[in-house]
Amino acid sequence: MSQTRTEHRPSSGQNVLPSRLRRALWRILPLIGGLHAYIGWRLLPALDLSAAGLALAVGGLVVSSCLVPLGLLGRFVVARQALADRLTWWGSLAMGLFSSVLVLTVLRDVILLIADTPSLTEPTAIAVLGLASLFTLVGYVNARQLARVVRVDIPLGNLPKELAGFTIVQLSDIHVGPTIKREYVQAIVERVNQLDADLVAITGDVVDGSVEQLRTHTAPLGGLQSRHGSYIVTGNHEYYSGAATWMREFERIGLRGLHNRHVVVAHRGARFVLAGVTDFSAGAFDAAQASDPVAALAGSPPDLLRILLAHQPRSATTAETAGFDLQLSGHTHGGQFWPWNFFVPLQQPFTAGLHRFGRLMVEAV
Repeated sequence: MSQTRTEHRPSSGQNVLPSRLRRALWRILPLIGGLHAYIGWRLLPALDLSAAGLALAVGGLVVSSCLVPLGLLGRFVVARQALADRLTWWGSLAMGLFSSVLVLTVLRDVILLIADTPSLTEPTAIAVLGLASLFTLVGYVNARQLARVVRVDIPLGNLPKELAGFTIVQLSDIHVGPTIKREYVQAIVERVNQLDADLVAITGDVVDGSVEQLRTHTAPLGGLQSRHGSYIVTGNHEYYSGAATWMREFERIGLRGLHNRHVVVAHRGARFVLAGVTDFSAGAFDAAQASDPVAALAGSPPDLLRILLAHQPRSATTAETAGFDLQLSGHTHGGQFWPWNFFVPLQQPFTAGLHRFGRLMVEAV
């Protein structure tokens, strides 16, 4: 079997900050402000700036400390869609630059502590800003490119010979919203349709916004073509944006939702079970939608190959116990960008690539 992949919600349409995110905002605002203050404290004195330069640098830190949370939550707190999109775009850019500066500043402090060489104070401060700017530029360029096609051959011990070479195209974490629009989605669909896939699997985090805001931008997904259709499960971001409403919309345009349930796919005389679960965190939003790999297999024929679509890799423990052979997941964005790729494994058992977990194979993107 082979797999190909590419890498709040009022009915009135007004933006309202969900209570969970409102509580999170009040927790992170002091943290973001404090971390910006730390950067200023550690870098600005070393740069020997003029009064005007110092004022400009402090102003930049203040602007960044405002843009970062607005980038994350702008669509909830700004009524005008165009302005919310612009704030999110700038906030995402500020987040990338801020996170790189922060980590490099910490590394600089460690180096200065070990080296104990005053002459390194200014050069290392300049290096922090230069490297952070370079990382942000490279990240921006990569983010604007269309997701590339990655081909993965997945060995499965109980694979019927009729299913050898069966191709699943996996799409995950498209995040249609303030920075990803219809043109990008249409380009993804056109690329997928060139792959002659047997089946398309969409493993969550398709959207960042309401159906009212984004239905025209997600509409091209209804044009995905494969022999056995397109299946979708929710990610955590669907629950920020109205998961039930979005699943109805996805079904309307022709995608098939798998919420703790399965279908049996017949191909060239062989059959396999394709199941899906709600996001690992879904139960925190709606207890009735808690992720349940066991329930997803209920009533399925025995002795068939079993494939699970689960947004987060950490569903693997329950999936393996339930008897699945393969799990397709997203969520980790390939492990995230440096340096956060070192921290993602603290939450997720797998990040990028193909892994074995007991009898279960896990492909994470």
